[in-house]
Order: sequence, then C-alpha cells, then structure tokens
Amino acid sequence: MRKVEVFRALHRSRLPGDPLVLPGPWDAISAQVCEEAGFPALATPSAGIAAALGHEDGSTPADEMFAAVARICGAVDIPVSADVEGGYGLAPKELVERLLAAGAVGCNLEDSRQGVLKDSREHAEWLAEVRYAAGDQLFVNARVDVFSYGDGDPERAIERAALYVAAGADCVYPIGAPVGVLPLLRSGIQGPVNMFARLDGEGPSPTELGELGATRVTFGPGLQRRMARQLRESADRLQR
Repeated sequence: MRKVEVFRALHRSRLPGDPLVLPGPWDAISAQVCEEAGFPALATPSAGIAAALGHEDGSTPADEMFAAVARICGAVDIPVSADVEGGYGLAPKELVERLLAAGAVGCNLEDSRQGVLKDSREHAEWLAEVRYAAGDQLFVNARVDVFSYGDGDPERAIERAALYVAAGADCVYPIGAPVGVLPLLRSGIQGPVNMFARLDGEGPSPTELGELGATRVTFGPGLQRRMARQLRESADRLQR
C-alpha cells in the first residue's frame, strides 16, 4: 500500500475519543523521535520549521520550506503531511510536483493571506486545481481561518468548508475554533475535521477533542516551542 493510502486509511472509521494524533516535527531528528515513539504519521508545522530555520512565521522562502520537508520525509518511513501555508504563490501543478518530490503524502493549505481571508469561491477553485493536479497522490487538508481572521461565525466556517470539500479537500481544519462550537462544526462538515490541541495543559486533550467530533488532532509548532523552552532551561543550568 502506498504511503498516501496508508495516510488516508488512518482517517477512516475513527471512534469517538480516538482521533488520529499527528505530532509536528520540525527537522529530521524530531521526526525520528516521533516515529520511534510509535506515531503512525506526522504533520509538519510551518511555524516550527520557520523558527528552526531562523525565519518569522509566514516568511520562510519556498525553497527552504520544501528542503526542510524533504529532510523530514527522508528521515522516517511513516507518512508525512506538510504545512505549506498558502502555497507560496506557486501554480497548483508546480505546488503538487514540489510536494511529491519532497516525499510528502499530504498538505495543509490556508484560506487567508497576511491575516486576511481569501475569497472563498476563488480559493475553492484553486483547491480544485490542486486536487486535479494531485489526483489521488496527496491528502489535502483545507484550513478555514474564519476563527483566526474572520468574524468567528461557525455557520460561515461551515459554508467555507462545504466549498472546499466540494472542490476535493480530504479534510477541513477550522483553526482557532472554540471547543464549544466543535459539535456544531462536526454536524455541518462532511468528512474529517482537524482540530488544534495545546501542549501546555490548557484546553482539551486530543481524546476530549475526539469525543467532541475531531477526526484528527495537530499541535502546530507546540512541540518545537516546548523543546526550545527546555533547551533554554538546560542552557541556564550550565551556567550555575
């Protein structure tokens, strides 16, 4: 079975309380640690990779991002989905070619640009072009930024999600959605729903998110930021 088929299968028939948990490695060694811990797949965080490469979130050059994704994919045997932000202005065909060349089986694509929501229908048309170019070779996770950069209306998030699913998205990611609206989102969105979980103990656990309707759970740059804090603490102790 191809890795992308394995990845798709991991999203199917999830039981309540048992979402697919995808940690976010930012380099080869963190990816290997996650694989050795037993995770079946990974999802790279653009913000975590940006920090590791010395860039602000959202400002990583495309070449550097794809090179980082390629190193992560090459370091493990399990499927890897890549956060490639808004696609770096690449035409759908080139975007798909670069993702596949890097070894990714999926991608996360935002529906906002520099903090402003894109026109949902135009974005859906672009996603449809990505789907056409990818065929069945990529699992497309369409981010819905209504709660981050819009008015936070769950119904508007559901409307945008419906357009993206109709365009061929495999999963929808209403980033920043309050936990309280997750059951409403789950009832209104066809297909898998990705939710964000925090690693600081604030907010619901992956299991709790699964019970509320999440199909899969990701952590953004949470692991990278936690490791950076632990490194700082270790560095401080070296000076005592």
